Amino acid sequence: MSNSTRATTIAKRLISSQPYWQTDAGRSLWDMQRACLGPVVESRAGRHSLEMSMGPDLMTMSAIPHAIRWAPTYELATSPSTLVCPSDHLALPDRCMDVVIIHHWLEHLDDAHHTLQEAARVTADNGILVLFGFNPMGINGLTRRWRKRRPAFPWNGERHKPGRLRDWLAFVDFEVERVDYCCFRGLMKSSCREGWETTGRRHNLPWGESYMIKAQRRQQSAHVKRVRFTLPSPVSSSSLGATRSGKPSHCQSHQDTLSQRQPIKDRQSE
Repeated sequence: MSNSTRATTIAKRLISSQPYWQTDAGRSLWDMQRACLGPVVESRAGRHSLEMSMGPDLMTMSAIPHAIRWAPTYELATSPSTLVCPSDHLALPDRCMDVVIIHHWLEHLDDAHHTLQEAARVTADNGILVLFGFNPMGINGLTRRWRKRRPAFPWNGERHKPGRLRDWLAFVDFEVERVDYCCFRGLMKSSCREGWETTGRRHNLPWGESYMIKAQRRQQSAHVKRVRFTLPSPVSSSSLGATRSGKPSHCQSHQDTLSQRQPIKDRQSE
């Protein structure tokens, strides 16, 4: 598949998802996801952020001044700062983004793990990588298994369990700091009930319709260079008038013994 054909296919998937976010169910889900993201990014310092989202902008509450939004084609660019490029070849330098958000795209890309690898590459060492996805173990996720898959968003796509994404993140040297679940609503309900949402968020119950994964780069331990300590060379005999070579003073050679006995013989002869 050529780049242009692939970009057109991804653009169609993005366009087809937009009507959902205008429905009561879509707006309610987006509100809960934004409320879940708020405490993570509101007070976070930095200069640049990248959002790869299938819904409306989520980073509007962030204080990061330069917010970049990704789009697969120029026709879908929403601002002059929109990044238009393949999702698995982001036109950005390494480790330049303080916050990177992937909102539901991993469920709708054929090469999702390559996109995640690129997102990890551009995330700064002290930055965060945030993933949003539909929870396959939530109430709506379980009913999706019993029904015939629908072609429209959000019922299409491949839903990933948080454990699987944890393995993908470990492969790119990222570790999961937390997994938060949101949007607790009953079967076929369009809005999230306040009581259910409060209880579900407080206890972080894994039954929410959506999850948010926050991950950071693994801290590499500093390499410690071992220093080899060596004793100084022996002091020369000329400096102290002594030498460390030879036999100990309490051990006498045979020649010294003879030299001491010779005067005794001379006294006996006298």
